[in-house]
This record gives sequence, C-alpha cells and structure tokens, in this order.
Amino acid sequence: MTTPRSVTAVAHANIALAKYWGKADDRENLPAVPSLSLTLEALRSRTSVSADASLTEDAVSLDGALATGRARERVVRLLDDVRALTETKLRLRVESHNDFPTASGLASSASGFAALALGASHALGRPLPVATLSSVARRASASAARSLFGGFVALRLGAASAEPVLDGAAWPLVMVIAVTAMGPKSVSSTDGMRHTLATSPYYPTWVTSAPALFAEVERAVLGRDFETLGAAIEQSALMMHASMLAARPALVYFSPATLRAMERVRALRREGTLAFYTMDAGPHVKVLCQEADAPSVAAALALVEGVERVIVSAAGPAAYVEDTA
Repeated sequence: MTTPRSVTAVAHANIALAKYWGKADDRENLPAVPSLSLTLEALRSRTSVSADASLTEDAVSLDGALATGRARERVVRLLDDVRALTETKLRLRVESHNDFPTASGLASSASGFAALALGASHALGRPLPVATLSSVARRASASAARSLFGGFVALRLGAASAEPVLDGAAWPLVMVIAVTAMGPKSVSSTDGMRHTLATSPYYPTWVTSAPALFAEVERAVLGRDFETLGAAIEQSALMMHASMLAARPALVYFSPATLRAMERVRALRREGTLAFYTMDAGPHVKVLCQEADAPSVAAALALVEGVERVIVSAAGPAAYVEDTA
C-alpha cells in the first residue's frame, strides 16, 4: 500500500481477430463468445487520475469535455469497483484523452477503461494485480479486459479476465487501418449487441460457431500460420456482421468506403500481397499484413475513395503507468 497520489496511465486499443459480439451475462458484462485480439501501438488512451479529498463526487473529463450521462456513469461505476477492491472512499479527478477517433469503431472504450482501471488503483495508493484490473475493466467494456495486456490476447468464454497468448515481438505482424469516418458511430456496440440478440435469426448460429473460429485463430497465432489466420479473421468478422445484417431492422455499420477498402484488400491478394481484413462495429477496415508488406498495403488503402486517413500500427505493449506525482 502507498499514499494516494496523481498518476497518468496509458493503455492501447486492441482489435479483435476472433470477434466478440454478444453478452452471456448483461449485468456482469460477460461475453457470449471467446475472443482473441491484437493490441496496437498506434492507438493510445492517456488517462490522468488524481485522488482528491476535497471532492464530494468524481470529476470526469473525456477528450477535454466534461463527461455527462451514460459516459460518466460508466466511468463512475468502474471507479466504484476499484474503490471497493482497494477499500477506500476517496473521490477521483479523471482526465482522459485518445490520440485517435473516439466511439467510432476503433476500440477507444477498450483502451480508455483499461487505462482508467490501472490509473485509479495507483491513484488510490493500492495497485491491484493485472488479472484483477482486467476483470474490473471487463465489467465496463468487455474488450477493455484485453487492453491490459500487450500483443495477442485472449478473453476466453466464461473468463473474468483476459490472458496473453503471444508477445507481439514474437510474431511482428502489422495492422493497417483505413479510417473511413471521423465522427462517432450512430449505434453503440452495447445497443447493437442487444438489438442483434433480440431480433436476428442468425445470432444463435454466430454464438455456436464463434468458439471454433476462436480456436482456429489461436492455433494459427501460436503456429505463426498467417494464411490460416487471415482466412479465419475474415470469416469471423463477416459472420459477426451477418448476424447484424439479419437483425430487424438491419444493423449496418458498413459505409461505401468500407466495401471499397474490403475489395482493395481482395485485389491485393490477387496481385500477390498477403493481406486480410477485419471490421468491428464501425465503418473502418483493419488490415492485417506482414511487416514487409505494410508500406504497400497502406499506400493502396490511402487511394481508396472515402478513406479519410490511414494508420499503420505494430503490436502494442501492456498498459502502464507513465508518471506519478
């Protein structure tokens, strides 16, 4: 135990290769399917947390704006979980910033809540084990459980916390992200999952099929089998989106630029460059490729009509405390 203080924690967003979509337990935020992701160096959330005895309630700022409504409630709920585990009652001042578009399908909630969990426990003077922090972050955003770890990370079915599968340096793949919109998406992931569960006839098939795809992705990662991994991640993404498209009314996250970028990736493969796409609940296309191919993949995606920006990222590290005061 140490004295309460001010800290800045950094966590990196992760992109699921074997997708997560749907909840088995809405209250505990336990996923209905297992997932496996890659943490990305280029997508960072930096969160400053200060313990302040003068506060009567938590003060929360996100990307320079005072948090209100549901956004604030999710932050305070996580802080309450950390306070309960650290047996403290101090209120906290939180300032969080992302260096990439927020709430648009780039996993900003994953990195944001992972950084918040880590920063809050240190600010309260009682750092928690990483598995505990992963579980706390999961209750706020299931994907956040994975952002406590670097490289390839699994959140297994029924698990409270995520676990590392392979260090990113052991297989230095690169993800090239075609950003197709700069604003927030129209339907949040949580609302989209509930709608898919309630109305899509394809949702049960997704839930029963996803574990086999997860296992295939994990085997491919451990075996460094890029072609098998690529085929599996594309199928996982398309199956997930198929369940959304079959909802009533259909839940469509794709934009015209999304489809054009997907087709450009298929064209790259026909031309001899191994690259494979995945998409989350948003319009952006994330393309996994080998390190040597990243410049040509990025150049090809930059020419796609409707692509606003291209981000190239190697595997990222585990969440860490940047500085303290």
